[in-house]
Amino acid sequence: MKINKPRVIKDYNKLDKDLQQQIKLVYADGFADNLIHFFDKNGLKITVLPFETEDKYYMLRMTENEAVQIVDDDDDFDEDGFLKTEVKQDYEDKYADMDHIADQISDEEDDMSDDDDDAGADDDDD
Repeated sequence: MKINKPRVIKDYNKLDKDLQQQIKLVYADGFADNLIHFFDKNGLKITVLPFETEDKYYMLRMTENEAVQIVDDDDDFDEDGFLKTEVKQDYEDKYADMDHIADQISDEEDDMSDDDDDAGADDDDD
């Protein structure tokens, strides 16, 4: 069953710090490759970064250039545009109890952790 949540269009820089941190955790590899495009009622092309919380669906207005610039200017990201390991761990610990974060980052982690699937395969079940 799909629940319709209010859609909020907002600028990234106008969000509170906690929400920005949650977004960085979900988009740890940067924002630009995750932007979506649509046309508003006036036919203007709008570019947004989608982000879903328990009670709202955010559409964060930014161009591709702005998405790159936000990451470049943010000390939480490294020079390659990835969330720094220690920052990612801090945010994971801080937001561990938020289901919407876990749901959004679990798919990405599942794709990257395939190498660990065979760990413990030699253990006896006796």
